[in-house]
Amino acid sequence: MSSKNDFSKKILKILAEKTAISLPELKTRQDLVENKYAVTRSLKGLEEAGMIEHLPTSQGGFTRLTKEGKKKAHSIKLDNDTTLLNTTWDGSWRIIMLDLPEERKAERESLRYLLKKAGFVCLKNSAWISPYTFELMFYNIKKDLNLSTELVILVTNSVDEITEKELYKTFGFEK
Repeated sequence: MSSKNDFSKKILKILAEKTAISLPELKTRQDLVENKYAVTRSLKGLEEAGMIEHLPTSQGGFTRLTKEGKKKAHSIKLDNDTTLLNTTWDGSWRIIMLDLPEERKAERESLRYLLKKAGFVCLKNSAWISPYTFELMFYNIKKDLNLSTELVILVTNSVDEITEKELYKTFGFEK
């Protein structure tokens, strides 16, 4: 038997794939139909937690992720056991610079958590680096959360020799 939390994760994953989805379509999905009560409770819980919002229409309404819901969906994607971390290095470093003011501390902490989950290490204050190819996911996060100037993504194949030596040690690469 699946828990309410399992249904909440399934719902967030489904909503992450679309801009919005009609409530009837969501409730009749094959992967959710097994327990309509749990789905209804999960939807209510997600709405109360500020993860989703309902948009009423004459056709019954639509549901979509909020900004917080999008962050949670990205986090679930990283937690998913089927998400494979590509350990074959393509020779490029992914550097993400994050600059969110103190009044957006919760958002900043959420993004730092995602960076750590994706295998990034803090290089200097607000600069994070990784050899792993997660830049597209962070590009989507940047777009979804409207972080046009607060998050900068760089992909480069060169860093200074001393830093490169330290990074090779940090990520366990042979030189």
